[in-house]
Amino acid sequence: MRIWDISPGYLNRQSLLGEHRELHGIVSIIVNGKDGYSKHPETIRWVGFGWALRQRHRQLAAEMLLRGFTEKTPVTTRSNKGIWPDIYIDEPCKQFQLLAIKYLDKEQGRIPLPGNAQQLWSNHKYSVLARDVKLYKEIGRNVARINDAKFSELTRVLTELLRKPPSIGGLRNALQHMWGYVSEYSTETKGRIETWPLSELLKEIQRLAIACKNPYLNSSTALSELMAWL
Repeated sequence: MRIWDISPGYLNRQSLLGEHRELHGIVSIIVNGKDGYSKHPETIRWVGFGWALRQRHRQLAAEMLLRGFTEKTPVTTRSNKGIWPDIYIDEPCKQFQLLAIKYLDKEQGRIPLPGNAQQLWSNHKYSVLARDVKLYKEIGRNVARINDAKFSELTRVLTELLRKPPSIGGLRNALQHMWGYVSEYSTETKGRIETWPLSELLKEIQRLAIACKNPYLNSSTALSELMAWL
């Protein structure tokens, strides 16, 4: 039984769908007081965090939709809004290592597993921009100097930042940057795009990024996870 903490974009199809099933299983155990895996460490750490389970489910659903899967089983638990479990079964950095072993000679996730801090930052860049411009600039300046010892710390910072809701202004700023990578492939005018709801703009960015196979956006956590907040 496993609920990953890193972005669902790193999970391959089997792991993504598997986590989705197991998350629903944990919700059922907690809500209905079932025995089953009620004493499992993964279940225990989510007790009392209904809102966080709901939001993790929204992240999974957004990634599933991006990959062409239809998700019709919403999670409605809402306890402790805005609060996530403060413990991990495995630290986020360790989760990347576990996936690297698990995916050896197997299908990879949408986002390639990062081999260094620069790759990790490239994946999370626009997710960070949507939430904290100051941190976005700070990490951008220093990422080239982050060594292996600091990689684990950066992984945790980025993982936990994606648990925070972006502001509307932050979302708009990030989406405008992302739009720059695909705007040349769109038949829509700039003026018309600016009138769209942010959810529609993100859907258009997703569609164009996939259609034109833009490598940068297709390796971005923001391409799916921002939809979980819209």
